[in-house]
Amino acid sequence: MEEKTIQIAGSITVDELSRALGLSVTELIGTLFKNGIVATINQRLDYETASIIIDELGLKNVKLEKKNTSTKTSDYHRELSDKAVERPPVVAVMGHVDHGKTTLLDTLLHKKTVDDEAGGITQHISAYQLKHDDRTITFLDTPGHEAFAAIRQHGAMLTDIVIIMVAADDGVKPQTIEAINFAKSANAKIIVAINKIDREGADINRTMADLSQHGLQPEEWGGDITMIPISAKQGTNLDRLVDMILLTADIEELKADIDVPAEGLVIESHMETGKGSVVNLLVTSGELKTGEFIVAGSTYGKVRTMLDWQSKPRGKATPSVPVTVTGFKDLPNFGDRFIEVRDEKTARKMALLNAQAAANASANANVTSADLLRMMNTADNSKVFNVIIKGDVLGSVTSVVDSLKLIDTHGEITLNIVSTGVGDINENDVYMAAGDNTVIYGFNVSVPINISKMATRDNVPIRTYKVIYELLDDAKHEMENLLDAEIIEEDKGEMKVLGVFRTEKTSIIAGGEMLKGDVKPTYLARIIRNQKYLGEAEVTSVQKEKIDVKELTAGETGGLAMKTTSKIDLQIGDRLKFFTRETKKRTL
Repeated sequence: MEEKTIQIAGSITVDELSRALGLSVTELIGTLFKNGIVATINQRLDYETASIIIDELGLKNVKLEKKNTSTKTSDYHRELSDKAVERPPVVAVMGHVDHGKTTLLDTLLHKKTVDDEAGGITQHISAYQLKHDDRTITFLDTPGHEAFAAIRQHGAMLTDIVIIMVAADDGVKPQTIEAINFAKSANAKIIVAINKIDREGADINRTMADLSQHGLQPEEWGGDITMIPISAKQGTNLDRLVDMILLTADIEELKADIDVPAEGLVIESHMETGKGSVVNLLVTSGELKTGEFIVAGSTYGKVRTMLDWQSKPRGKATPSVPVTVTGFKDLPNFGDRFIEVRDEKTARKMALLNAQAAANASANANVTSADLLRMMNTADNSKVFNVIIKGDVLGSVTSVVDSLKLIDTHGEITLNIVSTGVGDINENDVYMAAGDNTVIYGFNVSVPINISKMATRDNVPIRTYKVIYELLDDAKHEMENLLDAEIIEEDKGEMKVLGVFRTEKTSIIAGGEMLKGDVKPTYLARIIRNQKYLGEAEVTSVQKEKIDVKELTAGETGGLAMKTTSKIDLQIGDRLKFFTRETKKRTL
């Protein structure tokens, strides 16, 4: 039979694959369904998934090839005109938990937020501006826990310069490496702040050596990365750090166009009583003014109020300026690009088109090989962990959901997100959770007394947290409780039966010689005759010369009393193989 070659550039739709294979769409969709995937004709399959399905169909004459395509990475920065003007640098402060990111900003901006952060960990992206020598710097304080990887990645992509904070007494940690990788992938300039040099055990040279192992070579050692020893708490060398930020900005010649429609990114959003949607934006080009219409994703609005990072009213925001606005019809998603449009009609139409595009993308979402294998493995015996997620801001909800999905359950547990939302836990949340073994998780939200009573009445667990990793630890514990216990057996010894003194319905008394290992009370015994398994018994007592002893070991003879669940006709010459059995709770 002639071999057929199918080239796949990234992915292929079910319809395209069926035509390439010469099969009916119905047959292909049926095969996908048998493997746990309810697919539509326009759903896309990646290369590996297509390979698996072709194997399932038994098509030996079909060969797949990956078609090389070049993809252009989307950028947050638009092409500049010759009228572009200088703009402030946007700087993200990143690094490991408790290495001093928020303390640095507190000291620079003369404020006090670190004590207010749950667990001392930043839980959202916060944006601030610093004036220095008549110049402005915009700072983004990004969360420190790995659960907020998505937010930190956006934080890096939003920025021109990334300050990597590393504690001189603690060195490079996993989140430090993650921050370095984010900064590199965003093509941001990197400045390292080696913090806590005032601490006992601080070792600047060792920290620099650790960083060099991860691709950051200090200027002092012939590299191109500026590393500045600082004490964020004491204020040591902070002027030098700020000067280096401005020098780097000058070298990069950071500019933006003003005479264009305002554009930028959503960095946070939440609902407030009396205000509606409250959205934090970072302007990247143009001038955003109050009264203008803007579109972000599938929602739009008219800028009703605008506040700066100090909650002071302002009439407009220029490039690199973070502002908080009200007026959106609904909450835009974290990371959505916003753009200014001329009127409400245009805004409504654009938002509707974006919503339709998002719905189509969801309906035609790519099916990856990982998805397929997971579905094949869990279709029949997977346990389900149902959760409802409520958070104070949309970015947090998204990050919690994404982090829960990253918990590896080895295909044994399916995470089912029943619903998500912004705001306090309400009556509808309890209704959805009732009778379905669903846990409601609240992050930085409260539970009204009447809702708490309602949940208690309906046996609905509600758990609220202010620190993300505590929420994830609880969810992981709940998933572990759904895992089947692991049974561990360990061989202990073997006896040859030399005498049978009594066999009753549930007990046996016999004697014999230990061939190997040992036997103790509480050991279990498999009874074997001519290599055939007859049954199992539990050793209740061990005797040697008619005296109770703790054990018999290899070479010794003695007697045993055993209990059984049914009568076993033990005979001389049978073998007793002793073992222990332990039921152990499994962990993820």
